[in-house]
Amino acid sequence: MNIEERLSKVFATVFDNDSIEITPELTADDVDEWDSLSHINLMIAIELEFGIEFDQSEIQNFANVGELMASIEEKLAKKN
Repeated sequence: MNIEERLSKVFATVFDNDSIEITPELTADDVDEWDSLSHINLMIAIELEFGIEFDQSEIQNFANVGELMASIEEKLAKKN
């Protein structure tokens, strides 16, 4: 399973919505359930899924899912 597929599963679980389509352009404004609390839950779920950690500035500054995926890829590359 690739990063996008794994991330899609995390989004579906956190937002309890299997119909969310993950695209690089997707933002919190595009998902009704995505508020500040669910954002924190999403970041924690992603950290657990991928075995990585985000720092506070990253958590607050992702502009879209594309930036989030790039950060995950970078952190996984550093881990290996």
